[in-house]
Amino acid sequence: MLFNSLQFAVFFPIVTTLFFLLPHRLRGFMLLLASCYFYMAFIPKYILILIFTILIDYAAGLLISGSHGRARMRWLVMSIVANVGTLAFFKYFNFLNDTLRYISVAFSGTYPIPALDIILPIGLSFHTFQSMSYTIEVYRGHQEVERNLGRFALYVFFYPQLVAGPIERPQNLLAQFRIEHTFDYDQAKLGLQLMAWGLFKKVAVADRIAPVVDTVYRSPETYSGPAILGATYLFAIQIYCDFSGYSDIAIGAAQVMGFRLMRNFHRPYFSQSISEFWRRWHISLSTWFRDYLYLPLGGNRVPQYRRSLNLLTVFILSGLWHGANWTFVIWGGLNGVYLVASILTTGSRQWLVRLLRLDSAPKLHTALRLLITFHLVLLAWVFFRASSIDSAASALYAIGSWRSGLGLPVRTMGGLTPAMMSIMLLAAAEVLQSRIGIRQLIATQPPIVRWSTYLASLLMLLLLGEFSSGQQFIYFQF
Repeated sequence: MLFNSLQFAVFFPIVTTLFFLLPHRLRGFMLLLASCYFYMAFIPKYILILIFTILIDYAAGLLISGSHGRARMRWLVMSIVANVGTLAFFKYFNFLNDTLRYISVAFSGTYPIPALDIILPIGLSFHTFQSMSYTIEVYRGHQEVERNLGRFALYVFFYPQLVAGPIERPQNLLAQFRIEHTFDYDQAKLGLQLMAWGLFKKVAVADRIAPVVDTVYRSPETYSGPAILGATYLFAIQIYCDFSGYSDIAIGAAQVMGFRLMRNFHRPYFSQSISEFWRRWHISLSTWFRDYLYLPLGGNRVPQYRRSLNLLTVFILSGLWHGANWTFVIWGGLNGVYLVASILTTGSRQWLVRLLRLDSAPKLHTALRLLITFHLVLLAWVFFRASSIDSAASALYAIGSWRSGLGLPVRTMGGLTPAMMSIMLLAAAEVLQSRIGIRQLIATQPPIVRWSTYLASLLMLLLLGEFSSGQQFIYFQF
């Protein structure tokens, strides 16, 4: 079920109303059924994969908790193999098979294994990682084993963040299902405001931009360098508004019922370095890889060459997590190279700052860091958005050579005028939010001001939003 659909506009108030009307002992069961319905609105049979994951990790948690010594590790490995194996089959079988076929044909000319006709289940990477975090935390002794199967199932199934995160930790979410939540007007109001803001990002910005970006990147070899560069700038805005918009709606929907989900974005394009960008972008995934891969590999406690290798490994795997395509591997690897380079050149960059006297002009220095960081991210986005390495290379060549060709597609640019207005509103709101809390500021105003603001915001959403396309969120494919 899409957050930007009429179906969800009916689903959400019904489920939320039932949640507060029902006694506490029945709320979890109702939420579990509602979450199953929410997921089955996509492809019903794929709910069996989630049930398999839930049963495996529920059993693994019990077995880890009841075991000692090496047996605990064996049960954890069983859980990880089952989860990663399921993910690998649905997401990476054809990718690996095609790669092996390419290599085999290049050397021997034959390859017997055909591709499988399988569809990637919606959000498989997200709920797989969330479920794995439970068994890892139980193994580490940081999370008490959950003996209630229904409660554990709800931890994996919880509909607001089931499909595209945030990827929650059991210490945060499981404990909240045990608490009896009472209706809190202030929390509900803040949650609805966040949902509206997320919907604005999605339908008034991301979906307005999408047709232009899709058209240019469908055949980048035919478009001019300026057109591809323009489409790439637009994609940077599109993917941020699309994904952070989903996260805002998810966090807001949970907040209305009294649940707290972790923050997933923190104005990432305000970052002054690549490391800061990854502390602000897709925070739940970045911290997942940090806690469950980077730190176990040694983190910052190992020699520099090992630390560099660990960073590259983490970011290449992060790229592969995003998609079964070499473009995602390059995207992840490129971000890893950025981070390693920033560490290795720290002294040289500090010397250059002193040489250019930028330390005496802090505002200029900050602006340069923002600009450089954003364009490094932008370069990587080309590989993320391109359908193949050849397409990415064609796009980069066109930009680098300022190649002539078709301009931005006029027939799809009708939505760009309202999109530009929305982007300006978005930028203003992001700048304001970095200085004051907008929602808290609105809450302190007299009722007439508050309700006038709400009404104006609703009208703006209806006027600027694109509701006819019903586009899926970009991260559904992951």
